[in-house]
Amino acid sequence: MSMSLLARIRSSHFFIKIRSWEYWPFWVIHAPLFPYWLWLSLKARSLIFFSASNPGILMGGMFGESKFDILNKVPATHRPRTRLMKNSATRSEIMQVMTEEGLKFPVIFKPDLGERGWMVKKISTEEEIDRYLEKIKISFLVQEFVDLPLEFGVFYVRFPGEPSGRVTSIVGKEMLSVTGDGRSTLENLIGQQDRAWLQWETLRHDYQNRLSEVILAGQKIELVSIGNHCLGTKFLNANHLINDRLSASFDAISKQVNGFYFGRYDLRTASMQDLEAGRVMVMELNGCGAEPAHIYHPGFSLVEAIRVLFRHWHDIYRVSTENHRHGVPYLPLSEARMIYRQFKSLRTQ
Repeated sequence: MSMSLLARIRSSHFFIKIRSWEYWPFWVIHAPLFPYWLWLSLKARSLIFFSASNPGILMGGMFGESKFDILNKVPATHRPRTRLMKNSATRSEIMQVMTEEGLKFPVIFKPDLGERGWMVKKISTEEEIDRYLEKIKISFLVQEFVDLPLEFGVFYVRFPGEPSGRVTSIVGKEMLSVTGDGRSTLENLIGQQDRAWLQWETLRHDYQNRLSEVILAGQKIELVSIGNHCLGTKFLNANHLINDRLSASFDAISKQVNGFYFGRYDLRTASMQDLEAGRVMVMELNGCGAEPAHIYHPGFSLVEAIRVLFRHWHDIYRVSTENHRHGVPYLPLSEARMIYRQFKSLRTQ
Protein backbone atom coordinates (compact mmCIF):
# COMPACT_ATOMS: atom_id res chain seq x y z
CA MET A 1 0.00 0.00 0.00
CA SER A 2 2.04 2.96 -1.28
CA MET A 3 1.63 6.45 0.16
CA SER A 4 3.72 9.52 0.86
CA LEU A 5 5.65 9.88 4.12
CA LEU A 6 3.25 12.60 5.33
CA ALA A 7 0.26 10.43 4.50
CA ARG A 8 1.85 7.52 6.34
CA ILE A 9 2.39 9.68 9.42
CA ARG A 10 -1.15 11.04 9.35
CA SER A 11 -2.60 7.55 8.92
CA SER A 12 -0.43 5.99 11.62
CA HIS A 13 -2.27 4.43 14.55
CA PHE A 14 -0.68 6.95 16.89
CA PHE A 15 -2.06 10.01 15.09
CA ILE A 16 -5.45 8.41 14.52
CA LYS A 17 -5.74 7.83 18.26
CA ILE A 18 -4.48 11.32 19.12
CA ARG A 19 -7.18 12.87 16.92
CA SER A 20 -10.03 10.86 18.47
CA TRP A 21 -10.18 10.33 22.23
CA GLU A 22 -12.57 7.36 21.79
CA TYR A 23 -9.48 5.30 20.90
CA TRP A 24 -7.47 6.35 23.96
CA PRO A 25 -6.51 3.69 26.52
CA PHE A 26 -9.14 2.90 29.14
CA TRP A 27 -6.97 4.08 32.03
CA VAL A 28 -6.34 7.50 30.44
CA ILE A 29 -10.04 8.27 30.08
CA HIS A 30 -10.81 7.08 33.60
CA ALA A 31 -7.81 8.67 35.35
CA PRO A 32 -9.78 11.83 36.37
CA LEU A 33 -12.24 9.58 38.22
CA PHE A 34 -9.63 8.06 40.53
CA PRO A 35 -9.79 10.81 43.20
CA TYR A 36 -13.60 10.64 43.10
CA TRP A 37 -13.53 6.87 43.63
CA LEU A 38 -11.23 7.40 46.62
CA TRP A 39 -13.63 9.98 48.03
CA LEU A 40 -16.61 7.65 47.59
CA SER A 41 -14.60 4.84 49.19
CA LEU A 42 -13.89 7.01 52.21
CA LYS A 43 -17.58 7.86 52.56
CA ALA A 44 -18.56 4.20 52.23
CA ARG A 45 -15.67 3.05 54.44
CA SER A 46 -14.75 0.45 51.85
CA LEU A 47 -12.50 0.49 48.80
CA ILE A 48 -14.67 -2.30 47.37
CA PHE A 49 -18.05 -0.64 48.04
CA PHE A 50 -19.12 -1.36 44.46
CA SER A 51 -19.26 -5.09 45.28
CA ALA A 52 -22.67 -4.43 46.86
CA SER A 53 -24.12 -2.88 43.70
CA ASN A 54 -25.37 -6.24 42.39
CA PRO A 55 -25.63 -8.77 45.23
CA GLY A 56 -26.33 -11.57 42.75
CA ILE A 57 -23.07 -11.05 40.84
CA LEU A 58 -19.54 -11.65 42.11
CA MET A 59 -17.83 -8.29 42.84
CA GLY A 60 -21.01 -6.61 41.62
CA GLY A 61 -19.72 -7.34 38.12
CA MET A 62 -16.58 -5.20 38.29
CA PHE A 63 -14.26 -8.10 37.40
CA GLY A 64 -13.84 -11.84 37.88
CA GLU A 65 -17.49 -12.75 37.35
CA SER A 66 -18.66 -15.68 35.20
CA LYS A 67 -20.45 -14.57 32.04
CA PHE A 68 -22.26 -17.90 31.95
CA ASP A 69 -23.57 -17.61 35.52
CA ILE A 70 -24.84 -14.08 34.94
CA LEU A 71 -26.48 -14.89 31.61
CA ASN A 72 -28.32 -17.79 33.24
CA LYS A 73 -30.02 -15.30 35.55
CA VAL A 74 -31.69 -13.66 32.54
CA PRO A 75 -35.17 -15.06 31.75
CA ALA A 76 -34.87 -17.96 29.30
CA THR A 77 -37.11 -16.21 26.77
CA HIS A 78 -34.53 -13.40 26.50
CA ARG A 79 -31.27 -15.32 26.17
CA PRO A 80 -29.72 -17.39 23.37
CA ARG A 81 -28.84 -21.04 23.80
CA THR A 82 -25.46 -21.13 25.54
CA ARG A 83 -23.23 -23.85 26.96
CA LEU A 84 -20.12 -23.58 29.12
CA MET A 85 -17.09 -25.58 27.93
CA LYS A 86 -13.79 -26.34 29.61
CA ASN A 87 -10.69 -25.20 27.76
CA SER A 88 -9.67 -28.86 27.53
CA ALA A 89 -12.73 -29.61 25.36
CA THR A 90 -12.13 -31.26 22.01
CA ARG A 91 -13.67 -30.42 18.67
CA SER A 92 -15.83 -33.57 18.83
CA GLU A 93 -17.11 -32.64 22.29
CA ILE A 94 -18.05 -29.19 21.08
CA MET A 95 -19.81 -30.59 18.03
CA GLN A 96 -21.73 -32.95 20.31
CA VAL A 97 -22.82 -30.05 22.51
CA MET A 98 -23.90 -28.08 19.45
CA THR A 99 -26.00 -31.05 18.34
CA GLU A 100 -27.58 -31.35 21.78
CA GLU A 101 -28.47 -27.65 21.77
CA GLY A 102 -29.60 -27.64 18.15
CA LEU A 103 -26.89 -25.16 17.23
CA LYS A 104 -25.58 -24.72 13.70
CA PHE A 105 -22.73 -22.64 12.33
CA PRO A 106 -22.05 -19.83 12.82
CA VAL A 107 -21.84 -19.75 16.60
CA ILE A 108 -20.12 -17.39 19.02
CA PHE A 109 -17.23 -18.48 21.23
CA LYS A 110 -16.24 -16.24 24.15
CA PRO A 111 -14.22 -16.66 27.37
CA ASP A 112 -16.24 -17.12 30.54
CA LEU A 113 -14.00 -14.55 32.23
CA GLY A 114 -13.49 -12.01 29.47
CA GLU A 115 -13.57 -8.27 28.99
CA ARG A 116 -13.51 -5.69 26.19
CA GLY A 117 -13.94 -8.23 23.38
CA TRP A 118 -10.95 -10.41 24.30
CA MET A 119 -11.11 -13.76 22.44
CA VAL A 120 -14.72 -13.29 21.31
CA LYS A 121 -14.99 -15.01 17.93
CA LYS A 122 -17.64 -15.87 15.38
CA ILE A 123 -16.98 -19.51 14.50
CA SER A 124 -18.21 -20.78 11.13
CA THR A 125 -16.31 -24.05 10.54
CA GLU A 126 -14.85 -27.00 12.39
CA GLU A 127 -11.37 -25.81 11.42
CA GLU A 128 -12.07 -22.49 13.19
CA ILE A 129 -12.98 -24.49 16.30
CA ASP A 130 -9.53 -26.08 16.18
CA ARG A 131 -7.81 -22.70 15.85
CA TYR A 132 -9.79 -21.32 18.79
CA LEU A 133 -8.94 -24.30 20.98
CA GLU A 134 -5.25 -23.76 20.25
CA LYS A 135 -5.44 -20.28 21.81
CA ILE A 136 -8.04 -20.36 24.58
CA LYS A 137 -6.63 -21.24 28.02
CA ILE A 138 -9.75 -20.88 30.18
CA SER A 139 -13.36 -22.07 30.15
CA PHE A 140 -15.45 -20.55 27.39
CA LEU A 141 -18.99 -20.23 26.12
CA VAL A 142 -20.47 -21.70 22.97
CA GLN A 143 -23.40 -19.45 22.17
CA GLU A 144 -26.09 -19.36 19.54
CA PHE A 145 -25.45 -16.62 16.97
CA VAL A 146 -28.35 -14.21 17.32
CA ASP A 147 -29.24 -13.32 13.74
CA LEU A 148 -31.24 -10.17 14.41
CA PRO A 149 -30.43 -6.94 12.56
CA LEU A 150 -30.08 -4.39 15.38
CA GLU A 151 -27.58 -4.49 18.24
CA PHE A 152 -27.68 -2.22 21.29
CA GLY A 153 -26.20 -1.79 24.72
CA VAL A 154 -28.93 -0.76 27.18
CA PHE A 155 -27.87 0.50 30.60
CA TYR A 156 -30.33 -0.01 33.45
CA VAL A 157 -30.35 1.40 37.00
CA ARG A 158 -32.70 0.67 39.91
CA PHE A 159 -32.05 2.21 43.30
CA PRO A 160 -32.93 -0.27 46.06
CA GLY A 161 -35.24 2.19 47.83
CA GLU A 162 -37.33 2.82 44.72
CA PRO A 163 -40.04 0.54 43.28
CA SER A 164 -38.96 0.88 39.66
CA GLY A 165 -35.76 1.29 37.69
CA ARG A 166 -35.04 3.08 34.44
CA VAL A 167 -32.85 3.02 31.36
CA THR A 168 -30.13 5.67 31.56
CA SER A 169 -28.10 5.01 28.40
CA ILE A 170 -28.51 3.33 25.03
CA VAL A 171 -25.72 2.75 22.55
CA GLY A 172 -26.39 1.58 19.02
CA LYS A 173 -23.74 -0.59 17.39
CA GLU A 174 -22.62 -0.38 13.77
CA MET A 175 -20.40 -3.31 12.84
CA LEU A 176 -17.05 -2.63 11.22
CA SER A 177 -17.54 -2.75 7.44
CA VAL A 178 -16.35 -1.29 4.16
CA THR A 179 -18.25 -0.57 0.94
CA GLY A 180 -16.69 -1.15 -2.47
CA ASP A 181 -16.34 1.48 -5.21
CA GLY A 182 -15.50 -0.87 -8.09
CA ARG A 183 -11.87 0.32 -8.19
CA SER A 184 -10.31 -0.23 -4.77
CA THR A 185 -9.06 -3.50 -3.37
CA LEU A 186 -10.19 -4.68 0.03
CA GLU A 187 -6.79 -3.69 1.41
CA ASN A 188 -7.20 -0.16 0.01
CA LEU A 189 -10.70 0.15 1.49
CA ILE A 190 -9.44 -0.91 4.91
CA GLY A 191 -6.62 1.64 4.70
CA GLN A 192 -9.06 4.43 3.80
CA GLN A 193 -11.08 4.05 7.01
CA ASP A 194 -9.47 4.91 10.34
CA ARG A 195 -11.64 2.52 12.32
CA ALA A 196 -10.75 -0.37 10.04
CA TRP A 197 -7.08 0.60 9.75
CA LEU A 198 -6.72 0.36 13.52
CA GLN A 199 -7.74 -3.30 13.20
CA TRP A 200 -5.27 -3.94 10.35
CA GLU A 201 -3.17 -6.64 12.01
CA THR A 202 -6.24 -8.75 12.74
CA LEU A 203 -7.94 -8.04 9.41
CA ARG A 204 -4.78 -8.79 7.45
CA HIS A 205 -4.80 -12.27 8.94
CA ASP A 206 -8.55 -12.88 8.69
CA TYR A 207 -8.83 -11.67 5.08
CA GLN A 208 -5.41 -12.65 3.75
CA ASN A 209 -6.95 -14.38 0.72
CA ARG A 210 -9.11 -11.40 -0.26
CA LEU A 211 -6.90 -8.36 0.32
CA SER A 212 -6.10 -7.92 -3.39
CA GLU A 213 -9.72 -8.42 -4.46
CA VAL A 214 -11.40 -5.37 -6.08
CA ILE A 215 -14.72 -4.89 -4.31
CA LEU A 216 -17.73 -4.17 -6.50
CA ALA A 217 -19.33 -0.73 -6.31
CA GLY A 218 -21.95 -0.72 -3.56
CA GLN A 219 -20.91 -4.10 -2.19
CA LYS A 220 -20.75 -3.97 1.61
CA ILE A 221 -18.44 -6.32 3.47
CA GLU A 222 -18.90 -6.73 7.22
CA LEU A 223 -15.34 -7.18 8.47
CA VAL A 224 -16.13 -7.94 12.12
CA SER A 225 -19.42 -9.36 13.37
CA ILE A 226 -18.76 -8.82 17.09
CA GLY A 227 -20.29 -5.66 18.55
CA ASN A 228 -17.35 -4.49 20.63
CA HIS A 229 -15.69 -1.07 20.45
CA CYS A 230 -12.22 -2.59 20.86
CA LEU A 231 -12.86 -4.68 17.74
CA GLY A 232 -13.79 -1.70 15.58
CA THR A 233 -17.54 -1.43 16.13
CA LYS A 234 -18.83 2.13 15.85
CA PHE A 235 -20.77 3.11 18.98
CA LEU A 236 -23.66 5.51 18.36
CA ASN A 237 -25.46 7.59 20.96
CA ALA A 238 -29.06 6.33 20.91
CA ASN A 239 -30.32 8.01 24.07
CA HIS A 240 -33.13 9.60 22.05
CA LEU A 241 -34.79 6.17 22.16
CA ILE A 242 -35.22 6.29 25.94
CA ASN A 243 -38.84 6.67 27.03
CA ASP A 244 -41.14 5.47 29.81
CA ARG A 245 -42.29 2.36 27.93
CA LEU A 246 -38.74 1.23 27.21
CA SER A 247 -37.73 1.76 30.84
CA ALA A 248 -40.78 -0.21 31.99
CA SER A 249 -39.90 -3.06 29.64
CA PHE A 250 -36.35 -3.36 30.96
CA ASP A 251 -37.53 -2.89 34.52
CA ALA A 252 -39.78 -5.92 34.07
CA ILE A 253 -36.89 -8.01 32.70
CA SER A 254 -34.43 -6.80 35.34
CA LYS A 255 -36.66 -7.62 38.26
CA GLN A 256 -36.51 -11.26 37.12
CA VAL A 257 -32.70 -11.20 37.37
CA ASN A 258 -31.94 -12.09 40.98
CA GLY A 259 -29.67 -9.59 42.72
CA PHE A 260 -29.34 -7.20 39.75
CA TYR A 261 -29.68 -3.42 40.08
CA PHE A 262 -27.09 -1.79 37.90
CA GLY A 263 -25.54 -2.71 34.56
CA ARG A 264 -25.75 -3.03 30.79
CA TYR A 265 -27.60 -5.47 28.58
CA ASP A 266 -25.77 -6.22 25.32
CA LEU A 267 -28.53 -7.43 23.06
CA ARG A 268 -29.99 -7.83 19.60
CA THR A 269 -33.50 -7.14 18.45
CA ALA A 270 -35.55 -7.11 15.26
CA SER A 271 -36.75 -3.50 15.32
CA MET A 272 -36.98 -0.29 17.35
CA GLN A 273 -40.53 -1.28 18.29
CA ASP A 274 -39.30 -4.62 19.62
CA LEU A 275 -36.57 -2.88 21.61
CA GLU A 276 -39.11 -0.59 23.25
CA ALA A 277 -41.36 -3.53 24.05
CA GLY A 278 -38.49 -5.57 25.53
CA ARG A 279 -38.61 -8.22 22.79
CA VAL A 280 -34.84 -8.73 22.83
CA MET A 281 -32.19 -11.43 23.00
CA VAL A 282 -29.47 -10.73 25.56
CA MET A 283 -26.01 -11.98 24.57
CA GLU A 284 -24.38 -10.63 27.73
CA LEU A 285 -25.43 -8.94 30.95
CA ASN A 286 -22.66 -6.82 32.48
CA GLY A 287 -22.67 -5.48 36.02
CA CYS A 288 -21.07 -2.40 37.57
CA GLY A 289 -17.91 -2.79 35.49
CA ALA A 290 -19.84 -1.83 32.36
CA GLU A 291 -19.93 1.71 31.03
CA PRO A 292 -22.71 3.89 29.60
CA ALA A 293 -21.16 3.27 26.19
CA HIS A 294 -22.98 6.04 24.30
CA ILE A 295 -20.06 8.27 25.32
CA TYR A 296 -17.95 6.62 22.58
CA HIS A 297 -20.09 8.12 19.83
CA PRO A 298 -17.67 9.69 17.30
CA GLY A 299 -17.25 13.37 18.15
CA PHE A 300 -18.76 13.07 21.62
CA SER A 301 -17.18 15.68 23.89
CA LEU A 302 -14.48 14.32 26.20
CA VAL A 303 -15.56 16.79 28.89
CA GLU A 304 -19.15 15.58 28.62
CA ALA A 305 -18.00 11.94 28.64
CA ILE A 306 -16.10 12.47 31.90
CA ARG A 307 -19.16 14.22 33.35
CA VAL A 308 -21.27 11.17 32.42
CA LEU A 309 -18.74 8.86 34.07
CA PHE A 310 -18.78 10.94 37.28
CA ARG A 311 -22.56 10.55 37.38
CA HIS A 312 -22.12 6.86 36.62
CA TRP A 313 -19.90 6.41 39.69
CA HIS A 314 -22.29 8.47 41.80
CA ASP A 315 -25.03 6.00 40.86
CA ILE A 316 -22.78 3.00 41.66
CA TYR A 317 -22.15 4.53 45.09
CA ARG A 318 -25.82 5.19 45.72
CA VAL A 319 -26.97 1.70 44.66
CA SER A 320 -24.17 0.05 46.65
CA THR A 321 -24.63 2.00 49.87
CA GLU A 322 -28.41 1.59 49.80
CA ASN A 323 -27.98 -2.16 49.34
CA HIS A 324 -25.44 -2.14 52.17
CA ARG A 325 -27.97 -0.44 54.47
CA HIS A 326 -30.35 -3.27 53.61
CA GLY A 327 -27.81 -5.85 54.77
CA VAL A 328 -25.66 -6.53 51.71
CA PRO A 329 -22.01 -6.74 52.89
CA TYR A 330 -19.09 -5.14 51.11
CA LEU A 331 -16.58 -7.71 49.95
CA PRO A 332 -13.44 -7.73 52.13
CA LEU A 333 -10.39 -6.24 50.43
CA SER A 334 -8.40 -9.45 50.93
CA GLU A 335 -11.05 -11.46 49.06
CA ALA A 336 -11.24 -8.87 46.28
CA ARG A 337 -7.46 -9.09 45.85
CA MET A 338 -7.66 -12.87 45.57
CA ILE A 339 -10.41 -12.66 42.94
CA TYR A 340 -8.42 -10.08 40.98
CA ARG A 341 -5.24 -12.18 41.04
CA GLN A 342 -7.17 -15.24 39.87
CA PHE A 343 -8.83 -13.20 37.12
CA LYS A 344 -5.53 -11.82 35.84
CA SER A 345 -3.73 -15.15 36.07
CA LEU A 346 -6.43 -16.82 33.96
CA ARG A 347 -6.27 -14.05 31.41
CA THR A 348 -2.48 -14.36 31.04
CA GLN A 349 -2.19 -18.15 30.91
